Amino acid sequence: MTLETSIEYVKGIGPERAKLIKSVLGLSTVDDLLNFYPIRYLDKNKVYKISQLEESSIEVQLKGRITQVQEVQTGKTKRLSAKFNDDTGTMDLVWFQYSKWLKEQVPVNCEVYIFGKINVFNRQFSMPHPEIEAEENKENDSRLKPIYPSSEKLTKRGLNQRFFQVVLRNICKEIPSLIEENFPEYMMKAFKFLSRQHTFLNIHFPKDMEHFEKADNRLKFEESFFFQLGYALKKLHHKSHSPGNPFPVVGDHFNDFYNNHIPFDLTNAQKRVLKEIRLDMKRPIQMNRLLQGDVGSGKTMVALLTMLIAMDNGFQSCMMAPTEILAQQHYNGIKDLLTETGINVRLLTGSSKTAERKIIHEELENGTLSILVGTHAVLEDKVKFKNLGLAIIDEQHRFGVAQRAKLWAKNKIPPHILVMTATPIPRTLAMSFYSDLDVSVIDEMPVGRKPIITAHRREKDRTYVYNFCRDEIKKGRQVYFVYPLIEESETLDYKNLMEGLDHVMNAFSDYNVTMLHGKMKPAEKDAAMNYFASGKAEIMVATTVIEVGVNVPNASVMVIESSERFGLSQLHQLRGRVGRGAEQSYCILMTSDKLSKESRTRIRTMTETNDGFKISEVDMQLRGPGDILGTQQSGVVDFKRLDLVNDSAIIKTTKNTVDKILEADPLLARPDNLIIKNYYLKYYKGKNKWSKIS
Repeated sequence: MTLETSIEYVKGIGPERAKLIKSVLGLSTVDDLLNFYPIRYLDKNKVYKISQLEESSIEVQLKGRITQVQEVQTGKTKRLSAKFNDDTGTMDLVWFQYSKWLKEQVPVNCEVYIFGKINVFNRQFSMPHPEIEAEENKENDSRLKPIYPSSEKLTKRGLNQRFFQVVLRNICKEIPSLIEENFPEYMMKAFKFLSRQHTFLNIHFPKDMEHFEKADNRLKFEESFFFQLGYALKKLHHKSHSPGNPFPVVGDHFNDFYNNHIPFDLTNAQKRVLKEIRLDMKRPIQMNRLLQGDVGSGKTMVALLTMLIAMDNGFQSCMMAPTEILAQQHYNGIKDLLTETGINVRLLTGSSKTAERKIIHEELENGTLSILVGTHAVLEDKVKFKNLGLAIIDEQHRFGVAQRAKLWAKNKIPPHILVMTATPIPRTLAMSFYSDLDVSVIDEMPVGRKPIITAHRREKDRTYVYNFCRDEIKKGRQVYFVYPLIEESETLDYKNLMEGLDHVMNAFSDYNVTMLHGKMKPAEKDAAMNYFASGKAEIMVATTVIEVGVNVPNASVMVIESSERFGLSQLHQLRGRVGRGAEQSYCILMTSDKLSKESRTRIRTMTETNDGFKISEVDMQLRGPGDILGTQQSGVVDFKRLDLVNDSAIIKTTKNTVDKILEADPLLARPDNLIIKNYYLKYYKGKNKWSKIS
């Protein structure tokens, strides 16, 4: 028997059962079975009384006697029924679609142990398809009893918990010939690991919970280690095969702006991140770095300072944003900051006029345009740079691979890459999904920025909310009202934008109200935004199009209607549209009276914290890691034991371990590392075709 052996050749299975197991559980080989882990364990010394049972669906073990075995006909359906008694009460046992011989096999009026899942109906307990074991036949084994994932389809065909326990016990007897070690002796000692053989034995049949925890920790470490190793090798390959233009100089452009024109002191987090970027760009290797930070943490300032370093070394920079609104915001912000420096900055979007485009194309090619901000329009073939050295991409997940490749091709030597995201990603996800990038985190807000006060209000509080908004407007502030839909939904009772606009205009008839949504033409969006940003309108009614790209420091209140319909990440991004000035700002989450458990968790999280990283961790617990970064990353987190939310310490440890090993031995050529290399080549190389170790 080998790990690749089909399960039909495993003792106790055979072709028919193998076919059923594969169709229901997707298990085909011995290796699949070994990695078919228990979902929990039953202490075989723990025996419940009927009086101790609670309304729970967990499996339990009881001791007592079976009586009154009989067949029951209900219409065309026949079932086998029995009573089970102990000294505290009685419960029903039932078998559906049972074999004729079962009735004779059930031991009556003698002491037995039964095991199974408890059902409750009208406060009466029952156990369908129980496993029965006579007291004299009970196994004398102190190990914990594994409980495996199953289904009614398997149980009805006799593939119950005992079946899987017997099958896995047979396989575990073969473990010495099946399992090879994959960590060197120095790692085994450093982390006090169980051997791999003892790990699998104690994950299926642990001596006790202490041995289970050691086995579980080893398997989680192993999954994370080889995952991190694969990405680290990819990063090494990228760095050895991706030349870049070195930026050794920090010169006049950077120093003049930093010393004379920067409007505020950088936070320590901004300084740290800038140093990381600076060290990257000094080398003749293409920088490939992710910059993540919360809304308002100062990523744009870091990006601008990085572009000034590019200028000091004789190179041009471009910044790409996914929407015209966001590109316009970046352009306005950068242009205002550079007003007194004389540095040429231009904006290129799909709406740019022909005359503007002609000037931009000429200045890019002759080198007089140093910084270009734009949308996808930057990728057009006719947009040619004299010497592009730095490309900054905001919200990378909105750009496809082919689009990014076009940007790399704008220079013979690819430009340095800085990817920015305003969506805080849990550190465990950043380490896993972006292990092929170097990750920098701005985890500190600018000094003096007041935390946004977030409150939860229901429909009955609407008059109070409107009066609060009027008070803020009287102070000279502005207000957002955000709705989830543009048009009425026939199936969902969402507040919609058009109804909301009428309602707000009637409630605030003394004030000017403007509207913004995604179906408006670019010129209409710009007009609406300018009307609000200039202060001519006190109120903006909008959809989530304002999630990114709207920067009005005077806006101090955001009212999010039907906020239970929004995800946590989206709520946090929307909230970031206020609190951008010096005044105290507020976010009011309006909901219906009835909320689901998940909605209550989201609303409570928003009212308790402004920390985007904490919010992202709750979001990952609610939605799962595969949804946080979109379908592009969906296949990456198929871990069997590792939990990206709860096992962050293991992930951090494995990443540091991998980094240390590869720093000393990048090709895993040392004799003591060959065991890692050989295992990686055998089981992981095919998944990572870019890896060059061999």
